[in-house]
This record gives sequence, C-alpha cells and structure tokens, in this order.
Amino acid sequence: MFNFLKKDMQENKSQKKENSKSFWKFSFDGLKKTISNTTQNLVDNVVNAVEEEEIFDDFILDDMEDLLIKADLGVNLASSITDKLRKQTKVKPSQIKMFLKEEFKNILNLAGSYELNFNDNGLNIYFITGVNGAGKTTLIAKLAYKFRLSGKKVLLAAGDTFRAAAEEQLDIWAKRAEVDIVREDGIDAAAVVFDAIKKAQNENYDVLLIDTAGRLHNKRNLMEELNKVKSVIDKLAPDCLQESMLVLDANTGQNGLSQAKLFSDAVNLTSVALTKLDGSAKGGIIIAIAKEFNLPVKLIGVGEKLDDLKLFDSNDFLNALFEKK
Repeated sequence: MFNFLKKDMQENKSQKKENSKSFWKFSFDGLKKTISNTTQNLVDNVVNAVEEEEIFDDFILDDMEDLLIKADLGVNLASSITDKLRKQTKVKPSQIKMFLKEEFKNILNLAGSYELNFNDNGLNIYFITGVNGAGKTTLIAKLAYKFRLSGKKVLLAAGDTFRAAAEEQLDIWAKRAEVDIVREDGIDAAAVVFDAIKKAQNENYDVLLIDTAGRLHNKRNLMEELNKVKSVIDKLAPDCLQESMLVLDANTGQNGLSQAKLFSDAVNLTSVALTKLDGSAKGGIIIAIAKEFNLPVKLIGVGEKLDDLKLFDSNDFLNALFEKK
C-alpha cells in the first residue's frame, strides 16, 4: 500500500541527482563566451595570419610560431607544431584551422580523463595545491558548495597555516557554503590534516577538501610541508585520495608551466583547476599543461559566485574554441 510513496521517493531522488549533475555543467554558449578572448588570441589571430597564404614557407611559419607563443602555448609546443608543418606538404595554409584543432585534440586526449574522480562508496579526499593568489581557497569553497548541493557530506581542512588569516578566510567560505571545517590555528599543517582525516572517517563524511600553503619564496620549505601532508594522507587514507589538484590562475599564462613544475616536484599531481578563465586571453595554458605534464584540466572557474565553478569538457572546449562566430 506504500508503493506510491516509494515511487515518489525514487523519482525525487532521480530528479535531485539529475539536477545536481546539470548544476556542474557549463552551457556551450556560456563556455564560448567565457573563452572568447582565448579564441581570438589562440585561433583567430593565427588563422587570419596564415590561411590566405599559398604555402607554408619559413617566414610564415616563424610568424605563426611567434603568435602561438604569445597565445601561451609555450615555446616547446609552439615549436613542435610549426616543425611538424615544416616537414610535410599535405596540409595547406587554408586548412590551418582544422590542423590546429586536431593537434590540440590529440594533446588533450593524451593527458588522460577529464572526469573528476569520485567514489560513491567511501570518503573522497581532494588535496588542493597552488600559489597564493591563484584562487585556491575560493575554488575549495565552490567545490564544497557543489558537493553539498549534490547531497554529499563535506568537510574542509584548513591546512594553509602559514598565510596570515588563511584559516579565517576558509572558515568564512565554509559558512557560506554551509559545510564543516577543521581549523586549528597555530599548529603544523600535517597535524590539521591528520585530525581532519580522522574526523572525516569517524563521522562518515563523503568529501574532504584539503587547503594547503602556496608560498613561493622558500621552495624547499613548501615542498617539505606538502610532502608531510601527503604522507599523512598516504598513511591514514591511501585509498581515499581522489585528486591531487593544482590550482592555476588563467591569467598567469606561461608562468603556469613553472608553477606546474614546482608542484609536480613536491607532490604527485593528477589534475589542474583553472580559475579566472572568464575574460582571460590565456586559456591556451590548458593545452600547454596537457602537453608538458600530461595533466588534464578538470575544473574551470568562470566567475565570483559560489556556483561559478564548472566541470571541464575537452570536446566542448575545442568546439567552442574553433567554432565560427
């Protein structure tokens, strides 16, 4: 006699799950608008400079290489692309748009899956790293908000114990996102993470998001601290670490490559989150990072609001990047 109630509950649960999934998605028009400056910088400028030419001579290819470098692909990748064109005769300048799209597609595909790792049957730990000012703390808050709206029990660990007021800032964001936080001012970051993992395990949290220090003035100390935090995770919950994610500001452009190198040396990165992509002309760093470090971008920040965090889709990104206006 209660079958109708069971059916309603199942339908509501299904609808809630679908709504939460769509909440993570980014409309194609929204993505296209967000990366419009990158499209101009990375695609339109190159295509306009090349496609009317009859052949690829050294002068044209040198000019094209300069444009790709200025579009934040990095010197190595820009040189690799133009060298490939020097050694072939099939691709004509009029086909440059199709050639670039295929090259970028291959690079992004080789970087690995763009799906955010998540285990429905246990604790999920996300180890978030990045330099100060990249938008790391804000991204953690947005990610926590997304998970909470998806019906997950979320805990934050205030592991940036070096930067003044970092714990307080994360505490404020935790309240806005309506999630819990472990904050223990004045103690070692690894100790904070230890307590946060224990709390997450004992109280059946679905998600633990770990904030970390991002100072660059002393690389040795930074690496040592990150290694200590990573060791705590490996000791207490080795199977729960879903992502070691680097947060990059899209406006840093090619400087993002040196940041990726620094944090790759400190911890075993699995992915990248790109913040402040809205309005940036330097989104080409997505492709450069994929090529140099085999790291996929999995999240993109596109605004200041809590819901301005979207899942990255490489196919949608390329289609939006190359689609004609």
